[in-house]
Amino acid sequence: MGKILHLPGPPHGGETTGALDLGGASAQISFVPEEEAGHSANSTVQVSLYGYTYTLYTHSFQCYGRDEAEKRFLARLFQVNTAVLVNPCYPRDYVTTLTMEHIFGSLCTEELRPASYDPGYKIALEGTGDPTLCREKVYSLFDFQVCHDREDCSFDGVYQPKVKGTFVAFSGFYYTANALNLTGSSPLDAFNSSTWDFCLQSWSQLRLVPKFDEVYARSYCFSAHYIYHLLINGYKFTRQTWPNIHFKKEVENSSIAWSLGYMLNLTNMIPAESPLTQLPMKPPVFTGMMVFFAGVALLCLMSSQRVMDPGFDAE
Repeated sequence: MGKILHLPGPPHGGETTGALDLGGASAQISFVPEEEAGHSANSTVQVSLYGYTYTLYTHSFQCYGRDEAEKRFLARLFQVNTAVLVNPCYPRDYVTTLTMEHIFGSLCTEELRPASYDPGYKIALEGTGDPTLCREKVYSLFDFQVCHDREDCSFDGVYQPKVKGTFVAFSGFYYTANALNLTGSSPLDAFNSSTWDFCLQSWSQLRLVPKFDEVYARSYCFSAHYIYHLLINGYKFTRQTWPNIHFKKEVENSSIAWSLGYMLNLTNMIPAESPLTQLPMKPPVFTGMMVFFAGVALLCLMSSQRVMDPGFDAE
């Protein structure tokens, strides 16, 4: 028999795990903020676990998913040069064509659509593999200035309390980190170094990578720089707190899924009167994972609402 553990205690001072999701159409963040942090009624939800109430901050950024963000990026390049789009985020010597519909056929790029829009018109693109210029141009996808350096604002004027504790970054976050050979936790300098090394590879070098896929391989450089700006300038992680982000596909040997969190969200409670229970992990970690999966459920529920909209790609 395994060791019998008491149920987790109250949330004050306890360990919880935040959730970072990067889908195709939107990006989401969910975590338990500091108790004294101010709250926005539209961005917080309460979850009850074992008789204790946790206040979760959660927000979904529509059109800031990886796929839609790259379409907005390409649309901006098209406004500069309509002949051949020189993309500093594509690998050096990579050449391809994309239809106008691929770039401008989304609700997220509708405002950038040219007057001469022709869904079938083919646009030529050429990669230069310039990580410095790529990072600079990706920055323009966010409106950071509207926050006026407020600490409780992420971007686009959206309220966000200061990030706290450990986070698990999954979906697009994990797959990009995996392409950089940086799954798990690592220093910010390691992320930047790996990003530069990857972006400086030519297309012929990338084609030698095992399990090569053209669509993903050409975009990992963009994704890495996009993740940097989203986490550092957007969510305001720092060099010191970056190692608190764990890029994972699984948690405690279980795939990250929202079914458990969905159950918690429907009932909004695990009863407080439960007797001693054998838990699969240490109590603080167990509590943190319960809060984490509840957060994942909220993120997935918000994402599912957008998937139902035919104007958006699936997450």
